[in-house]
Amino acid sequence: MARRKRRASKPRPEPHPIDHSAMAPYLARFLEACAAKGLTPRTVHNRDRLLRRFIHWCGERDLDRPQDITRPILERYRRHLYHRRKPNGEPLTFATQQQQLSAIKAFFKWLAQENYILSNPASEIELPRVHRKLPKHVLTADEVERIVAQTGLRGELGVRDRAIIETLYSTGLRRCEIVQLKIYDADVLNGTLMVREGKGRKDRMVPLGDRAGNWINKYLEAVRPTLVVEPDEGWLFLHEYGEAFKKNRLSDLVRKYIDQSGVEKSGACHIFRHTMATLMLDNGADIRHIQAILGHSQLSTTEIYTHVSIQKLKAVHALTHPADRPSSAD
Repeated sequence: MARRKRRASKPRPEPHPIDHSAMAPYLARFLEACAAKGLTPRTVHNRDRLLRRFIHWCGERDLDRPQDITRPILERYRRHLYHRRKPNGEPLTFATQQQQLSAIKAFFKWLAQENYILSNPASEIELPRVHRKLPKHVLTADEVERIVAQTGLRGELGVRDRAIIETLYSTGLRRCEIVQLKIYDADVLNGTLMVREGKGRKDRMVPLGDRAGNWINKYLEAVRPTLVVEPDEGWLFLHEYGEAFKKNRLSDLVRKYIDQSGVEKSGACHIFRHTMATLMLDNGADIRHIQAILGHSQLSTTEIYTHVSIQKLKAVHALTHPADRPSSAD
């Protein structure tokens, strides 16, 4: 199989400039403290990005010191977030606003604890309520079969792609979790998959179905050796460039097969996570077992799938509701 040249990655946009702000050194110390507490690099990066945005906003209003920030100023910034519009004209979601304000609350709590400020102006700031939304789309079992059938049209790489989609469908892994899998994480013989440092840096063992395991074996034996670029770092699923998948590349790959199948439902990797949980609940799985597989720390997060899993409720309704029973009058 012909090797493609590695494509140069797109430059990331520059963060908001805060070099001349007196709050910049405090931000650097705060991020160092976050890392020392064991927060994930992703969480530290997100706090850096969000707080830079806030500090830049403050700088535009000549508010350069932590001591300059009062509760009315933070309330004003909260209103700014509420009224802010994205380039497409849509408002920021409440989840995005909550994430921004949570970073600010954590920053000022740390400033107060370290005695850089006399009192915490963010202590009484209430976060926006985020309502849990039902997944927009869930696949049926027949639709999954239509999607995976499309991989047969791509030759050797189709074997890899089938293994990826089967793994998503079998285990319900998050996109960020599947790209981090190493070869030794997949125990096909015993039907398990080890997720290392998933969300919240938590490890968990999940079941790996026989069908997914068989496709992983086919990929490991026939395809992966042709993709490896030495030194082999041991990533389970390799891109054509011989490296681990980037998250967006994986989404594009899965989305392509959904489009080719004619299934008109939005989503990519995450739709298989929703589908696995919903179909297993429909078939009688206990919700706590689903919670363990998905890696949810709270059962309330998993309970959203009980609203999606409607088939059994419909069957019970048809059998027991007086208006739908066979003896009822037309």
